[in-house]
Amino acid sequence: MLQVDYGSKPFQGHNTPFYYYDMDLLQRTLHSAAEASRRYGIKIHYAMKANSEQRILEAVATAGFGVDSVSGNEILEACRCGFDPSGIFFAGVGKTDSEIDIALSKGIGAFNCESVEELEIIAGRAAAHGLVAPVQIRVNPGVDAHTHKYVTTGLAENKFGVASVDFERAAAFVKGAPSLRFVGLQFHVGSQILDVEEVFRDECYRAAELVDFFEERGLRVSSIDMGGGLGVDYEDPDENPVPDFETWFRTIDRYLPRRIDQEVHVEPGRALVAQCGSLISRVVYVKKGVGRNFLILDGGMNNLIRPALYGAYHKIENLTAHYVREDEEKSCVYDVVGPICESADVFATGRQLRRSLRGDLVAIRSAGAYGSVMSSAYNMRGFAGAVFSDQTV
Repeated sequence: MLQVDYGSKPFQGHNTPFYYYDMDLLQRTLHSAAEASRRYGIKIHYAMKANSEQRILEAVATAGFGVDSVSGNEILEACRCGFDPSGIFFAGVGKTDSEIDIALSKGIGAFNCESVEELEIIAGRAAAHGLVAPVQIRVNPGVDAHTHKYVTTGLAENKFGVASVDFERAAAFVKGAPSLRFVGLQFHVGSQILDVEEVFRDECYRAAELVDFFEERGLRVSSIDMGGGLGVDYEDPDENPVPDFETWFRTIDRYLPRRIDQEVHVEPGRALVAQCGSLISRVVYVKKGVGRNFLILDGGMNNLIRPALYGAYHKIENLTAHYVREDEEKSCVYDVVGPICESADVFATGRQLRRSLRGDLVAIRSAGAYGSVMSSAYNMRGFAGAVFSDQTV
């Protein structure tokens, strides 16, 4: 169960809902990832779309990691929070001219290019500024990630990456463009991958084939970027608070051939930050229906959209339930819902929790990734604040 001292100063007077970040767990996770990185010689770039809180970014930068960014604003924020621009990769299928110019001006490590059309635009922008843009070609490896269809990105036909029918054209264009410097290839098969060894082994096999393909066409691959995707345990975050970086890195090291002059990169996001964050919300009403009980919270899908968007599971805990007599303590089955005027504003159905009362505090666990960053002001409801375990007043 989440251990939080709600009498401590950081929580006094703090309105719900808010995101609570366990900074000790974040540091343990970063340390585990860094140890695996050093052991296997694989470089880490944090996918900052998962969480862009300043305190989180500063901790990741201090750990010595790079960044996987997907917008010009993410590049600017990464630089502001202490990341070395040369360690920033810029991905995304819809890079605008102004975003490309930002990346060029900052001297980022590489553009992860997702189409031949994008390569052409980047070449033109770089030439206009008298610069040479470092590029990696993102290719779809055609590997099934065994995950939700909304977070599968590496199949043959997908909005992400260069499709196999365009490999020849992409290679020819980069080779003939003086304002582009080819760095390597980037792959990504999906997110929340739990079949770690099987999926990443298959990705390695396919990556090796594609490295050979592009090198046979005169493009020397000095960087092999294997993307991200390592999953976390949403069912039991206390049993497995730190993801299995060891198996992930060991699998890549074992199955991906690489020369001494080739660097290997990965781009974890969720794996670094998901477990350290929880959405803390207060029970507004306990509503008894005909056949079910509803636990209505003051936080909703505007604060954490994953359950509504993906049908995602999050462990839910009542943190403050208390009873006068021990024999009064019992569990009840609830549909846990938010206040938003949408039927989809549901965090869980038929969930067994400690008997809950109006005013109780509820934690929705493993919400450190794709939680606050996907928030909205729908229904003109406020954004959830951030509270950190180590903050003082």
